[in-house]
Amino acid sequence: MSNFFTGLLRLKRGPWEMLATILIGLGVVMLMQPFALWLYTYSFVVTLAGTVMFIIVSHFKE
Repeated sequence: MSNFFTGLLRLKRGPWEMLATILIGLGVVMLMQPFALWLYTYSFVVTLAGTVMFIIVSHFKE
């Protein structure tokens, strides 16, 4: 777990891509759930933020 946080602080691609992928997945889950309207409301923003983050961090060093 400390390697993950070290990678985030050093702007390594792997941990940031994992975080962006988790955000995209979280946004999709928020979009498909039928219980809370506020989750559905913010699902597009979370998915968009994860997608933009993934595009940006794909240019980080390995």
